[in-house]
This record gives sequence, structure tokens and C-alpha cells, in this order.
Amino acid sequence: MSTLTDTGTVTDLDEWLELNWDPDLTVGEWWERLGLSGWAAPTLPKDRYGLGLSRAEAVAAQKTIADFGALPAPGGLGLLLAAPTIATHGTEEQARRYIRAIVAGQESWCQLFSEPAAGSDLAGLQCRAERDGDEWIVTGQKVWTSGGQVADMGMLLARTNPDVPKHQGITYFAFDMKQPGVEVRPLREMTGRALFNEVFLTEARVPDSAVIGGVGNGWAVANTTLAFERAGLGAGGGSGGASTAVPGSIAGDLTKRVGDLVASRARGGSGGPGGVGGAAALVRGLASEFGATSDPTVRQGLAQLHVLTEIGRYMTLRQKALRAGGSDLAGVGNMAKLSMSIILRLSRDLGLSIAGPRGMLHSYNPSGAASLQGLPGGSLASPLTEMALFAQGPQIYGGTDEIQHNILAERVLGLPKEPSDDKTRPFRELRS
Repeated sequence: MSTLTDTGTVTDLDEWLELNWDPDLTVGEWWERLGLSGWAAPTLPKDRYGLGLSRAEAVAAQKTIADFGALPAPGGLGLLLAAPTIATHGTEEQARRYIRAIVAGQESWCQLFSEPAAGSDLAGLQCRAERDGDEWIVTGQKVWTSGGQVADMGMLLARTNPDVPKHQGITYFAFDMKQPGVEVRPLREMTGRALFNEVFLTEARVPDSAVIGGVGNGWAVANTTLAFERAGLGAGGGSGGASTAVPGSIAGDLTKRVGDLVASRARGGSGGPGGVGGAAALVRGLASEFGATSDPTVRQGLAQLHVLTEIGRYMTLRQKALRAGGSDLAGVGNMAKLSMSIILRLSRDLGLSIAGPRGMLHSYNPSGAASLQGLPGGSLASPLTEMALFAQGPQIYGGTDEIQHNILAERVLGLPKEPSDDKTRPFRELRS
């Protein structure tokens, strides 16, 4: 795979990997090489630590890195959401401060959007930021914060003006999570994991220089983040494989030998709830393991999974072709996320029907999981049960399925919105 450098010469990724990959480097050293070369986030613009490649080309680059045997780019919300948002709305100085640290894996990010009383109605958030000279003082509560326990930074939405309509008084901050006044509490899920957290902010501080996109323009910036989130989560997005190392200063992976992390990945890594492609592949393997591939009902379900996954892939290719021609496919991110929810629920239902009673057994700790390996289904049944428990989540996080339907109805099909005065009435006058 190749691309063009600023000087117009061709840089081949395989050649670059041959010259730069060294298993004796630390994770931090390797990620810095990868990030500053542009290959960690190749869809970013060239002046924002990227290469200006398409999403499909970036997925192919991720696969090339994984197939070569090198550690993939740092995963997490920094690379997926924060970097492209700051590249779109941030200043050059903010790009140097934040994006460089993201692509080099030096800082991990979380998303401080949802609140207990502002989930689907995100614009109703009540976390407030009050100006104090060159700083803002932030007080409030956030919830469903993925990776908050290992985050150096957060994408924070806070209300900076309650005297204007709710969508107008919001500001987007790059927020330091490692400061007094920030408390992160894990939320244990029914899978046994704690992927999400609630975060309490008590007079925490953020400099005015960390405002992204301008004071009061947070809703527009947040919609950019949400668009990247839906595109990244949706069916057909694809991935070359997540890294087994966690970016940032808190997890402690940056000083580890990078070759050891690659070996861990080759042995299977730490695992976790699978994505769309992983769920479909898991169910196909399970059908073979349980001898159910000749069952007509199972075959019909597998065919449906294949068709839905291929539709997602072709929708991504169609969007790529349209953008190359200067046009766009309206609502593609929303459709992709809805498709992902459907595929995961179908994978859950079909997988559990194949596994039968074995699908009811799940362990919430590593020792218990090891004891289940000798039961029917072996190494496939345990990931199935975790995926089945996790499948309820995607239709909620990243904007509920109902929100996606509303967006498609109003912004793509042009259907009327529900009557409301929340875009004209000051926020402090709204009922809470």
C-alpha cells in the first residue's frame, strides 16, 4: 500500500514498516514513530498528523500493519473521535498540543457528554462551566463514560450560558482528567466488565485555550464528534484490529516492550465484546462447532447475517465513490449504526439458539471463564455469551436507535419535527 508525501514521492507502507518496526522498542517509542509518520491516523489531513487518505484506504493500512506483525495504532476514543474533531474545529496550536499526543499514544481520551438527566436529549445537559479569568470552573456529573478510568483527557460538553436556548449555550472543552475535583466511579455491567464510568466534576478547571470551536459553539462541534462516532461504530466500517496496548499515561503500557504486546495479541489478547464482523464470524464458527450448518433455520440466519454485513460493506464503498465524485450519501453514519445494532441482535439470537443450554453459562471472572473451556462450544461459547449480554448496549450508546431514526426522518427525509419551543426559550426557563 502506498501514498504520496508532501514532496510528491511515493512512500510504501510495507517499506516503511521494514525500516521502522523494531520489537525491542517501547510501546511509546513505536507509537511515536507510527503517529508522526501519518500512518496512525491516515484519514486526518496532512497538516494534522495524517495523510489525507479515505476511510477505506485507512482500513487497508490498519490491516497491512496487523498483517506485518507490528503493533497497531493506539486505539480508543482519542484516535476515533477527539483527533478528527479537533482537526476539523481546532486551531493549529490545539492540533499540535492535542492531536500529536493522541496519534503518538501519549494521551488517552474519554467522552464527557451524557448525563443522568440528559441522555437522548443531550442538549439538555446541566454540567456548567463558569468563566474565571483565563479559566473555566466546571461542576456537574457525567455518565456512561467509556474508558474514563484510564483517560488523561476528556471531550467535555458544558453549559456556559443558561440564558440562551439550550443548543446555543454549550461549549466544547479539551478537559484534563488528572486534576483535583475529578472523581471516576466504574459502572459494572451484566457482562462482568466495567467499560463505562460515571464522572463527578467539582470545581474542576479548564483553561480558555482548551475551548474547541469557540465559546457557545459546542453543539456544532459535538455533532462532528457524534458523526465520527456513528461512522466508526457502524456496520461496514471495518478495522485492521485493535491494539492490545492501552494509550495514555495511566494504563502503564507505554514503557512495555512492544514485541511482547504483539506476541500477546497473536495468542489471542485480552478479548472483549466483538464488533459486527467479529460477531458474525463467531456465530459461523459456533454453527460449525455444534454441527448446525445443515439446519435450514440456522442456514437462513447465517445467510441473513452475511447479507446485512455485505450491505454495510457496500454502503461504505458507495459512500467512498460518491465522495470521490464530490457528492455525499446523507445519513450514512446513522444508517450504519442502525445496521450494526440489527446485526449484533441477530448474532445474539442466532448464536444462543445454536448453543442451546450452553449459552446460559457465563463467567464474570477469568478463573471461572477458564473452567468453562472444556464444555461444549469450547473457546467459542464463552465469547458468545458475553456478546449476547453486550448486544443490548449498541442500540443505546452513541445515540439510541430511536435518535438515529429521528435524525434520518427529519434531516434526510424532511419529515416535520415534534412541536417544541426549546430552540427559542432560554435554557434556565425550560422544565427539568
